[in-house]
Amino acid sequence: MNEQERPPALVVMQKFLSLYRYLRRYSRQTQEYGVRGREFATLRYLLEAGPCTIGQVQEYIYISASSTSEMLSRLEDAGYVMRKRCKKDQRVVFVELTSEGRRLAEETPLGGIPLLREKFKTLPPERLAILDEAFSELLNLMEIESK
Repeated sequence: MNEQERPPALVVMQKFLSLYRYLRRYSRQTQEYGVRGREFATLRYLLEAGPCTIGQVQEYIYISASSTSEMLSRLEDAGYVMRKRCKKDQRVVFVELTSEGRRLAEETPLGGIPLLREKFKTLPPERLAILDEAFSELLNLMEIESK
């Protein structure tokens, strides 16, 4: 049965499941490099943006402050990032890549959410608006509150 003969709800669900499976598979691949998908996304972000505050990392990754802190501790323990206090304001902490973190961010194949983030940047506003509407509908269907 071709795509036009299948019920539309089934076609949409199969596409969603393809995306879901791809993201899970990519996450497992990054674990082979010793990092989780979210950790790799953080390394890529720091590679592109340079040193950032913990709050900037939290905003980019879209997780809680405590989860961000735990993730950065794992990356720091692994030798991929280091934290430094701002010289002007000791309350502010910056996170930056170590040379090993830079190497890992550059050498790990780009895919999953980090790839999607890059591709979204290239889309014109009208295409992003269509995706925003579709994702809003998915959140509604799944009864997930959007923040």
